[in-house]
Amino acid sequence: MVMSVFVIASLVLALLVLALVLRPVWRDRPLAGAGMLAGLLVTTGLLYALVGTPRALDASQRRAPESLSEAIVQLTAELERDPNQIEGWRLLARAHAAEGRFAESRDAYARAVLLAPDEPALLAEAAEARAKADPSRLFDETAVAMLRHALEIEPQHQRARWFLGIARRQAGAAAEAVAIWEPLLAQVDATTAASLREQIDLARADAGMAPLPPAPETAASPATITASVSLDPALAMRYPDGASVFVIARRPGGPPMPVAVEKLQPTGFPLTVTLTDADSLMPTARLSDLPQVELLARVSASGDATPRAGDFESAPVVVENGAEVSAALMIDRVVE
Repeated sequence: MVMSVFVIASLVLALLVLALVLRPVWRDRPLAGAGMLAGLLVTTGLLYALVGTPRALDASQRRAPESLSEAIVQLTAELERDPNQIEGWRLLARAHAAEGRFAESRDAYARAVLLAPDEPALLAEAAEARAKADPSRLFDETAVAMLRHALEIEPQHQRARWFLGIARRQAGAAAEAVAIWEPLLAQVDATTAASLREQIDLARADAGMAPLPPAPETAASPATITASVSLDPALAMRYPDGASVFVIARRPGGPPMPVAVEKLQPTGFPLTVTLTDADSLMPTARLSDLPQVELLARVSASGDATPRAGDFESAPVVVENGAEVSAALMIDRVVE
């Protein structure tokens, strides 16, 4: 039991760290960011399930799988030996989905739901798997029942509510979809709310309802830092094709984790980038909370915010924070 709690806590911590690291990717390419995050978590979970348990002391269990397909084979064998592993079925379902085998993913989720029929997150995942396995990507009656049960247990579960709204709109019940989706507006951030309002207005139009009233204007950020970013001509000829530019704000003398970051793929220099609280990575560590901010710009060939040898970057510049702050950054050195 203690080991299980430790592993679950470790996976949750890994999820939080990965979400922070991948946030720029997620914002610019949400599908790619989600795929990277899901792939890493599936691989981590499979490795633990197969070789991270005390069974690994057995010599026959020591070899880690060399591919996702091999991991699936080993995990399937383990579940045949002990079919009462909820997380094992869940991991198997995610692994099948990662390989595009949606029918197998649906069936594995069904086994997990039999073992844990009252877990909202699992019910939402299982319902989504049923839709992905359907040739028309429709949520069937079983999936709808799963989503309704999830919301009976946890009415604020965002994913279950979103999927149920999709299912009801697919069924032609646009007014019901509107009623299911509208409570989400109070739960999500401004960017998500804007795209959600578009879907709600489309459903309202299908139901013969008037569109939503305009969203209230959000207050201006108390911190606005505008950075002019230039590239040294000596590095221009070595600029990697398709490289990303990160403009990073962090605490002076503090940890390297950004407080705010913008990711761009520019077509030329100089650039003008504005950082506000909307670019902060965590609501508990906002850009406006810092009296001083250290700024730097980095050109990354890999598209990763983590510095790598061969990347280009500017010297850090410290500025006083405020409502209208300007700074100039010159990318003029190569990361060793």
